[in-house]
Amino acid sequence: MDDVLYANLVTLQVATPGAAGAAHGRLDPWQLVLDASPVVKLVMLLLVLMSVGCWFIIGGKLVQLLRASGQSARFLAVFWDKALGASWTTERLEGVYAQVRGFDASPLARVFHAGYVELARGAGPADATAVEPGQGAHHTDLDNIERSLKRAMNNEVTLLENLLPFLATTGSVAPFIGLFGTVWGVMNSFIGIGNLGNASLAVVAPGIAEALIATAIGLVAAIPAVMAYNYFLRRIRVLESEMDAFTSDYLNIVRRHFLN
Repeated sequence: MDDVLYANLVTLQVATPGAAGAAHGRLDPWQLVLDASPVVKLVMLLLVLMSVGCWFIIGGKLVQLLRASGQSARFLAVFWDKALGASWTTERLEGVYAQVRGFDASPLARVFHAGYVELARGAGPADATAVEPGQGAHHTDLDNIERSLKRAMNNEVTLLENLLPFLATTGSVAPFIGLFGTVWGVMNSFIGIGNLGNASLAVVAPGIAEALIATAIGLVAAIPAVMAYNYFLRRIRVLESEMDAFTSDYLNIVRRHFLN
């Protein structure tokens, strides 16, 4: 009888060297990752790549939105600057147009550029860059200017929203991918327990801990992605609202001063 017990103990130690080592020392998370099954390793690698991609997008999008907000505020200050003229004249409009290139990151500046070009195009073929008050009543259609402004605004919103779907996808999918890795790891642990006929903590703990690491990585990838997505979406909606208000103001200016 003693020989049988001794043989079973030797078999258990040989079959589960990680468990035997864990019984005499602390569990090392890095070692658990290295000893994970191929499926769990693949899940962890996918989650790490998704997390790295999210942080790359977060950094780039943060810089883009900060520049867009800052330059849009400065462009509005130039656009409404009384020093350019008390009323809207050709010189004042051209003065704003001359400074547009200094606001290359401003969505508002690009929307204004599109509207100005359309207005100038309808003013007459003799001068495509100058607009005279009262000109264009027979050449410029206000609807064309409005369509040009709306098209430019939609293009700017699309540009600002670029890569945001990846953040949304990571925030919604990463926890489930991590959960899949956890379920797979727990399943393998129970299969090992069934094969060994031993459910001691030293046998169960490494497999369960390895499986839970996948869920932890999934949450680490998802939480910043969701927070950044909501923040960026809010900033984009603010810029979109500013562009919509600017479009209305610009159309009123054109209607009153240049299409009479």
